[in-house]
Amino acid sequence: MQHDQDPTYNKPQGHDVNAPISPEEAEAAAAAQQADATQELAQLKAQNAELAEQYLRAKAEVENMRRRTEEEVSKVRKFAVEGFAESLLPVIDSLEAGLAVQEASVQQIREGAEATLKQLHSALNRNKVLAIAPAAGEKFDPHQHQAISMVPADQEANTVVAVLQKGYLIAERVLRPALVTVAAPK
Repeated sequence: MQHDQDPTYNKPQGHDVNAPISPEEAEAAAAAQQADATQELAQLKAQNAELAEQYLRAKAEVENMRRRTEEEVSKVRKFAVEGFAESLLPVIDSLEAGLAVQEASVQQIREGAEATLKQLHSALNRNKVLAIAPAAGEKFDPHQHQAISMVPADQEANTVVAVLQKGYLIAERVLRPALVTVAAPK
């Protein structure tokens, strides 16, 4: 049923949507829109200020973290060298004590040198410096060995014949490769 044809239907009181707006009403509507826009602008400015502050805090935090990390890396390097140097002090003490002896026999000098060498090896091992000394017949490893020459030998080709100078690893990284001679192909 349509309301236009029903004589008992009362139309709601108020504005007619198609009726013209008075200048006062238009001004009030414009003022309300401007108030809404002003309020929205104030909210956006507050949000912008808050985001800017969060950004500055985050930037300062990142800068502080970078500075702390640099300081920690510097300390780690410093104390790593300090620990290694500290482990070598007994070796220096032994060498100085050996040189202080005026009338040492060849046997005493040899025993002192062997004890000092043992101390040095111990200090290197504590600091993860390990010798590379391949046995004769071991397969040549270009990552750990440096071939000085190829020689004819009664063993498989590309195997170590002799070690001319030990190599060393530090924490599984080659500090110096072992100098070796390698068996030539037959």
